[in-house]
Amino acid sequence: MTEFLFFLLSAAALLSAVFVVVSRKPVASVMFLIVTLFSLAGLFVLLEAHFLAAVQVIVYAGAIMVLFLFVVMLLNLGHVELPDFRSAMARLLAGAFGIALAAFTAWTLLNGSDPLTAYGASAADPIQSVLKARGAIGALAVPLFRTYLVPFEVTSLLLLVAIIGSVVLARKEAP
Repeated sequence: MTEFLFFLLSAAALLSAVFVVVSRKPVASVMFLIVTLFSLAGLFVLLEAHFLAAVQVIVYAGAIMVLFLFVVMLLNLGHVELPDFRSAMARLLAGAFGIALAAFTAWTLLNGSDPLTAYGASAADPIQSVLKARGAIGALAVPLFRTYLVPFEVTSLLLLVAIIGSVVLARKEAP
């Protein structure tokens, strides 16, 4: 049953994520993003990471999606179909970037060291030993704010740039 739920939630997350990007209507994209976030929350529940599932639903699927819908409705983009900006060069660059990212991820997974052993995990059952030593929230917070602090901050800067870019793109020119 768990395996079936995993495949079902994974398929829902992947398909709805594709529709977020492919959909030309902003409101439909936001709705597909909500489906993606709920599917990811379901995957967190299957992994017994209930805190992450709750944060996923409350913060992302709840608050952020309400904010996105509010911005879409405030900018009056609900009924507008966005133009197709995809050129041959953009598709080529996106494909090259996707292949490079997949290759880097595969290389890292095949050649990288086990990150759990750096946080006091035993070789027999690394996840359970970290959870017993620090608890569920501590097992997440310690690596996030020590080892991955710079990527965490870079992600916040990327979100800030995305917000500024969306405001600039949605701004209407004065007549």
